[in-house]
Amino acid sequence: MGRKEKNIQKAQKLMDKPKFIRNIGTAAHIDHGKTTLSDNLIAGAGMMSEELAGRQLMLDFDEQEQERGITINAANVSMVHGYEKEEYLINLVDTPGHVDFGGDVTRAMRAVDGVIIVVCGVEGVMPQTETVIRQALKEKVKPILFINKVDRLINELKLDGDEMQQRLYAIIQEVDDLIKQMAPKEFKDDWRLNVEDGTVAFGTALYNWAISVPYMKAKGISFKDIYEYIEAGKDRELAKKAPIHEVLLNQVIRHMPDPIYAQKYRIPNIWRGDEESDIGKAMIECDENGPTSMMVTKIIMDPHAGEISVGRLFSGKVSNGMMLHIDKQPKPNRVQQVSLSVGADRVTVDEIKAGNVVAVSGLKDAIAGSTVSSLEDMIPFEEMKHYSEPVVTKAVEAKNTADLPKLIEVLRSIAKADPSIEVKIDAETGEHLLSGMGELHLEVTEHRIREEHGVAITSSKPIVVYRESVEGIGGPFEGVSPNRHNRFFMEVEPMEEEIVKAIEDGDIKVSGKIENKNQLAKDLQELGMDKDESKNIVDFHGDNVLLNMTKGIQYLYETMELIVESFHEAMEEGPLAKEQCKGIKVKLVNAKLHEDAIHRGPAQTIPAVKNSIYGAICQAGRILLEPKQKVFIDVPADLMGNTTVEIQQRRGEILDMKQKGANTMLESKTPVAEMFGFSGDIRSVTGGKALWSTEHFGFERVPKNMQDEITRQIRERKGLNPQPFNESHYSG
Repeated sequence: MGRKEKNIQKAQKLMDKPKFIRNIGTAAHIDHGKTTLSDNLIAGAGMMSEELAGRQLMLDFDEQEQERGITINAANVSMVHGYEKEEYLINLVDTPGHVDFGGDVTRAMRAVDGVIIVVCGVEGVMPQTETVIRQALKEKVKPILFINKVDRLINELKLDGDEMQQRLYAIIQEVDDLIKQMAPKEFKDDWRLNVEDGTVAFGTALYNWAISVPYMKAKGISFKDIYEYIEAGKDRELAKKAPIHEVLLNQVIRHMPDPIYAQKYRIPNIWRGDEESDIGKAMIECDENGPTSMMVTKIIMDPHAGEISVGRLFSGKVSNGMMLHIDKQPKPNRVQQVSLSVGADRVTVDEIKAGNVVAVSGLKDAIAGSTVSSLEDMIPFEEMKHYSEPVVTKAVEAKNTADLPKLIEVLRSIAKADPSIEVKIDAETGEHLLSGMGELHLEVTEHRIREEHGVAITSSKPIVVYRESVEGIGGPFEGVSPNRHNRFFMEVEPMEEEIVKAIEDGDIKVSGKIENKNQLAKDLQELGMDKDESKNIVDFHGDNVLLNMTKGIQYLYETMELIVESFHEAMEEGPLAKEQCKGIKVKLVNAKLHEDAIHRGPAQTIPAVKNSIYGAICQAGRILLEPKQKVFIDVPADLMGNTTVEIQQRRGEILDMKQKGANTMLESKTPVAEMFGFSGDIRSVTGGKALWSTEHFGFERVPKNMQDEITRQIRERKGLNPQPFNESHYSG
């Protein structure tokens, strides 16, 4: 029996012992070496050949990942590591670093209790590093630090021992400051980095070595020894003295919490149900004998086994043949197969218990983000809030009409596997609209449709997603039903900015039923909403809200469901350019309803309410919002001028400029609409010497002098009258 098979057997035995389990992830800026690091950890644990480690990129098993040299999917692997005479099962999730795939990072953080933040020793802390730390701490996932590519400090930057230590110290300080700022209150001190106790390690994943202060003390290796080994090019000898898997996995076992400990503070953070209920107690105690509760964090499309749901099992167990309920779905699903993940392979087992990361086939109704339980009425886990949102759209069509049903099926499965992709069918044009986080996100998705699913498609050029809002107060505006028997009076105004931000950050929950109206009202008042308004919330649609400010209107309660439906439809397609609305407060201030229910059905209520909302929006002053990106560019100082001109030509605004050694780090804010083709242009004006990355910056108002032209272009593209209707069109 080979080493890998023996380790798989050990892993199966350890699955039943949560005290000896560690669920961890890796997270970093793109190209800082996460996947190479993961390879070496897996190789050291005997799950793949050590010769291939760092080059095979076992967790980048997707063909596109290997082609592009980046991680696109969060992949997971289970491995065994011995520490102080005990053996531990480590479930590792490797996540993407490219901003377009940040949704995968957010979902992966729900499955793990600890994360190794990987930072390149040469580039240091980058924008995406800050983002992944924020994502981890929001989920109460404990971070430790690995500084990678240390050999380059000596071989390329020619730093001496003291300079190298100063560089490493500066990176540690910067990451520690971020943890101090963002950590949950109860962990602000406990989760700080401490070089002496080993929450920091440094090394080179490519050459398979790493070191930490406790390991140096235990093995009698000094900092001077490390420097001399690297300078002499003896990386392989160093890897034998201080193998990366031993140093980092020791670090993980010492400093990362086991599921029993972690779930005590993580469950109240990610689940809003009654902690004293059977399911609440079972999850907090990681009880294998309690009801089953699992959060699906990823859907894998397997050509042989179909859809595989991967996620964290917080309580109970999952076994073959079990019937499990999925939130928002009417019927339970039967578990067909339970597996342990080893990169692209899965090892089938009969049963997996609480505290593990599991892979389950048969949950056909699950999507990434679903709550799965043995209970029919379990309150779902909190929705995972990603800091970015889809801002670029492409229209895709099947080349052959015969492939249309298959394309619809493929798009459905892609949206299940990657909730960061939005799929809509334009009823008027018949186009399938695919919205993603950026150009690369959509390119990768198109490739999957063509190559993995075998559907030939044509696609449009990328289209930017805009939002609509209001600049003032509009209404009361009267909307009259087609039969003239019902009248609705709506007012609109901009939502308080603090509330919009709290919704975007996930601090105010806006999806599903409002569980605790009093608490919600209190939270909204603290963020600046009027007391009377906060107590009359009816529903949210994104960061738009519907309020019922009426008193004692007959038949209103019976009609409210239709009013809510109308509100959703109006917010989904605004009156300016049929783009989604953002940050609008919609108030029902009066209504006159027919006493007979048959005269106030959907065909009467929905158009009347929508017209009332649209008319009020016209009166309030319609504005168009465009998505913006923060653009970070690291460039030699003498090329700064060319870079600045390139940004300014794209309506970019320089936010910050700072010197970093011989290079300048430029931070700017640029409209997504102006960023197409940027990659080639910045390479051209800097001779390929610029390193750059982007981050979602939210939506801002389109310049006044451009709004009419952009609105006309959007409307023409959608086959609408180039000129939007004015308020008179919506009046009775």
